Amino acid sequence: MKKALSIFMMFVLLLGVLAACGPKEDEDTATDTGTKEEETANKPEKLVVWEDKDKSGWLEKVAADFEAEHGIKIEFQEVEMATKMRDQLRLDGPAGTGPDVVTLPHDQIGQVATEGLIAPLTVSDETIALFSDSSISAQTFDGQLYGLPKSSETPVFIYNKDLMSEPPATMDELFTFSKDFTKGENYGFLALWDNFYFAHGIIGGMGGYVFNNDNGTLDPQNLGLNNEGAIAGTEYIQKWYSEGLFPAGIVGESGGSAMDGLFQEGKVAAVMSGPWAFQPYKDAGINIGMVAMPTLPNGEHVKTFMGVKGYHVSAFSKNQEWATKFVEFMTNDENSKYRYEQHAEVPTNVALIEDPAITENEGAKAVAEQSQYAVPMPNIPEMGEVWKPMADALQTVVTGKAAPKAAMDSAVDQIKQNIEANHSK
Repeated sequence: MKKALSIFMMFVLLLGVLAACGPKEDEDTATDTGTKEEETANKPEKLVVWEDKDKSGWLEKVAADFEAEHGIKIEFQEVEMATKMRDQLRLDGPAGTGPDVVTLPHDQIGQVATEGLIAPLTVSDETIALFSDSSISAQTFDGQLYGLPKSSETPVFIYNKDLMSEPPATMDELFTFSKDFTKGENYGFLALWDNFYFAHGIIGGMGGYVFNNDNGTLDPQNLGLNNEGAIAGTEYIQKWYSEGLFPAGIVGESGGSAMDGLFQEGKVAAVMSGPWAFQPYKDAGINIGMVAMPTLPNGEHVKTFMGVKGYHVSAFSKNQEWATKFVEFMTNDENSKYRYEQHAEVPTNVALIEDPAITENEGAKAVAEQSQYAVPMPNIPEMGEVWKPMADALQTVVTGKAAPKAAMDSAVDQIKQNIEANHSK
């Protein structure tokens, strides 16, 4: 009797244990199934990506890899990035015929974010850590991340190896070389320093700045374009022109083509230009070398402007979560390296800086090194008020029509007026 009772009690206890376990296991199973079903239900059949003109070839492989992993087709279209992408998004986005993912130069981010054309991104700290701090800063506006970097570019020192055996380490050395080399139609070094994009390298390296950077937030009310450093930088620029080291023909809108023509004709030993010039110079038969810019007379590096291209999620996309996943996929280390190998645009992934694909390429190495000293062009809308006043001021300086301080003071006054008129809340 006792034995039978004992067996009965054990059976009851076993039923209790099974009852306790059963619902939990069912609940876990239901949760897993529900998550998978929800993910499948929210998964689009395709994502539409707008890539830059003549730059979509690399996406064939990457799109196929993403589709194989997630079952989502990637449809990519080419739209010219610098001028047409933003305008087309303004039209197609609200109409429901736009893309899920776009690519833009970072200095447009403030404007398109303010207009509500792109969505803030939510990604992990691990993802952010893949990229250089400066390139992530370039993709950030008003404290929010709006994209992930795909590549960067900045001006570097390009020289003709047949005319200059070794690149100078300092601008003082370059100045001395230019004084000796510049005769007739031959010039030692040329730069478009009446153009603020290039002149910022000198002005910034001497201590000037556009907008004060307060812990990652740019203050458009705090301009540093006529401070002591900015004046010193402008005076240094003026020195090259007043000494006759730059020809009068490289001022204004035609300056770039004039400088390129002289270099391609073998009449210039070195220029300050960007990676967009590498191939045209090679095609012209010039034996070019590329390095970071020589250091300034104050011992500081030339603080060039850096442009960062990125991928962004359209605010009109109905699949923003999956679009974000694809942006992360496109910009991971493996795919960023593959994109560089296909299109030669230097990625900002930290892990790739020392990769042989970069270090063994002279141009890519120069851009990567100079990028360490560069600053992202301000991406706030107020930057649009800076370019023309600064160009006007620099041109009056290099043509001897105004002293540096007076020109910079005038430019800052005009910029402040423009910001007040067009951006006051």
